[in-house]
Amino acid sequence: MGSKPCFIDKPVVPGDVVLDLSSMTNQTIKLGGGLQQDHDAVTVVKAGILRFSKPNKYWIESSHKRYIPTVGDAVLGIVVDKRADSFYVDIKGPMVAFLPVLAFEGGTRRNIPKFEVGTLIYTRIVKANPGINPELSCMDASGKAAEFGPLKDGYMFESSTGLSRMLLSSPTCPVLEGLGKKLAFEIAVGLNGRVWVNAEHQSSIILAANAIMNSESLTSVQQKIMVEKLLDRVN
Repeated sequence: MGSKPCFIDKPVVPGDVVLDLSSMTNQTIKLGGGLQQDHDAVTVVKAGILRFSKPNKYWIESSHKRYIPTVGDAVLGIVVDKRADSFYVDIKGPMVAFLPVLAFEGGTRRNIPKFEVGTLIYTRIVKANPGINPELSCMDASGKAAEFGPLKDGYMFESSTGLSRMLLSSPTCPVLEGLGKKLAFEIAVGLNGRVWVNAEHQSSIILAANAIMNSESLTSVQQKIMVEKLLDRVN
């Protein structure tokens, strides 16, 4: 793609012209959120980072502190209350969500999980309608626990929703790829702007968390350089 724009992975604001379609006549372009076409010009209508995925999709990735619950999203929630039939969970949305006590693999009245207030849970949104508390589940679509459930130890930090999406993108983003080559650690990313990391040593947890938090405004190349520098300090 000879005319790949120089705006990719960089901050853009409404009014920026990021693509000139007259120079891309033989290509079919898919435009995602935050972009609009006006004749041969593609302009930005929402501030954020211009992203590109092969073969031909462009979109604006915006970072929001406030999360809008969406069915199917994996989120990191914090238990804020316990009731007989459900847990109430803070997911950084407009309303607290509820997690039924039976929404676990093999869940029955005899083996209800005992989560204290403050427990961190990796869970999935199964119902989300405006004005109604979202419903959560700790099972995947096939009824298996998969990676869902309580997270123990480790360190949880808040992020923007844009950073969460970058961390979950495919192929693996450079910051996680770089850390994974030298560091043994676990990570759970909630699309609601929360990230949890855990490792055997506290120093590894701190390093991974710092690298991830620093990565949001960096290009792919800058992420690689930043991770290498952090890892060099501990080697």
